[in-house]
Amino acid sequence: MTNATTTALLADKVAFVTGAGRGIGAAAARLFAREGARVLLAARTEAQLKAVTEEIRAAGGTADHVRCDLSDPESVRAAVDRAVELYGRLDVAFNNGATIQRPGPMDELPESDFDHVLAVNLKGPWLAMNAEIAAIRATAGTGAIVNNSSVGSLMANPWLPVYGAAKRAVNSLTASAAATYGPEGIRVNAIAPGTTLTEMIDEWETSSPGIVDQLTARTPLGRAAAPEEIAQAAAWLLSDRASYVTGTVLRVDGGMQA
Repeated sequence: MTNATTTALLADKVAFVTGAGRGIGAAAARLFAREGARVLLAARTEAQLKAVTEEIRAAGGTADHVRCDLSDPESVRAAVDRAVELYGRLDVAFNNGATIQRPGPMDELPESDFDHVLAVNLKGPWLAMNAEIAAIRATAGTGAIVNNSSVGSLMANPWLPVYGAAKRAVNSLTASAAATYGPEGIRVNAIAPGTTLTEMIDEWETSSPGIVDQLTARTPLGRAAAPEEIAQAAAWLLSDRASYVTGTVLRVDGGMQA
């Protein structure tokens, strides 16, 4: 028997990650770099981006960062263009960035909050996908995109109704993009995480004490996910090992929707 060398999951890929300063996005940036990608991290907070970028570099990875506001079309386009400027092309993108809504019934959410959630969580991925597809077409030619949705998009979501609605719309955009750009060799998928131990869930727990225990009780695996567990699913979907997978919403939810 001979020892087989396993190629890194994202070897020689250029990857763009939004919401990369913390949580799932930061975990994804670290993982993608370990798996061989050159990574551009994008988010609003410079200090967080810088810290994660330096961590990746210290571990031997290739990374840089750019400030990006997902509610600002020019900012989104400039961030994607920066990946091409730095690394010469774009192969894959993980549209992870999002904002949480104030938990509670939909009739209690101010209209301004509704507008903000949709601007970031729906329009943001739409803007990002448009820019990413253009960059992939112009450089690598083929590639893959993963949008971060939520298990809350797949069921009634009385706690976070507008957040869930925006994420359900992202699922629809994902399917439409997969059908539209598949003939060009651009795959588009989404992941639907369950309860994940991020700053966002911490904010929800602070405003709704006990919510994490409630969600965990509904999860057959009996625990919340670590951010890297969600990142692993995104990395596989972006890799060539998922070459015949497109248009899917992959649940990464510990069985909550089983």
